[in-house]
Amino acid sequence: MQLDWESLVKRYVYNSAKTPYFTSVPRLNRGQARSELFVYTLSLTVLLGVIGVAALSPALPHGGAIGVPIYAFAVAITAVLFGLTKHVAAAAFCATAPAAALLYLALYGFQPDLGTGDRILLIAVLLLWLRYSWRILQIARAYPTLPDPGAPG
Repeated sequence: MQLDWESLVKRYVYNSAKTPYFTSVPRLNRGQARSELFVYTLSLTVLLGVIGVAALSPALPHGGAIGVPIYAFAVAITAVLFGLTKHVAAAAFCATAPAAALLYLALYGFQPDLGTGDRILLIAVLLLWLRYSWRILQIARAYPTLPDPGAPG
């Protein structure tokens, strides 16, 4: 028995209806936008929820600063609201998360045991996340005018 890798990749990694990450925003329909925004909001909610809980620890570089977990929980809650409403203001607040992470690293530094490669990788991921947040803002702005999935385009 031989696996059909091409169909598996199309089904789980890139599917134009469910995972339209390489489709330009003007070419999206509402179904595609909903799918992409659902994955984004779910990921952001889980990530920032975990970061918020972890940030309660005084062992992290920021010590006992209460602003870090409050911000993380605020973004997690806003991500849920964004997922429900698709409002541009909620998307804009969620888009501040990667910039806040970069600011955190600038203020408090990295964990001392991270190597140079790990630091570069972390910054690269944050910059890619920042760029992707711009796409999410574009989708939120365009969402009210996107066609329905079955509408002729």
